Amino acid sequence: MRVNLKVPFAEKDEAKKLGARWDAARKIWYVENKPDMAPFARWAPSPHESSAGTEPVHKSAAPVKKQQAASMVIVGSAYVEQARVCDCLPWEVCERCEPTALSR
Repeated sequence: MRVNLKVPFAEKDEAKKLGARWDAARKIWYVENKPDMAPFARWAPSPHESSAGTEPVHKSAAPVKKQQAASMVIVGSAYVEQARVCDCLPWEVCERCEPTALSR
């Protein structure tokens, strides 16, 4: 079983001596199939963190605001049909429906 570790850069050599390995793709230290995890306890992730190698959440980052565009194509349960602005054919773009057209 693989367990990801939160090893600070200053302690990387100590973790490596104990048998931890570096996953360059995920940029994280980990151990696999170790029956005794006691030497790695101080680097073990907290209970709310996944050991699957997910990206850490930065608390200092500003929350992302969702923006909706009138021409956004939405599928699934969130689909809402846009109201027609004019009576032209759907593949034609007139000056009345140009602001809501996907492309010209």
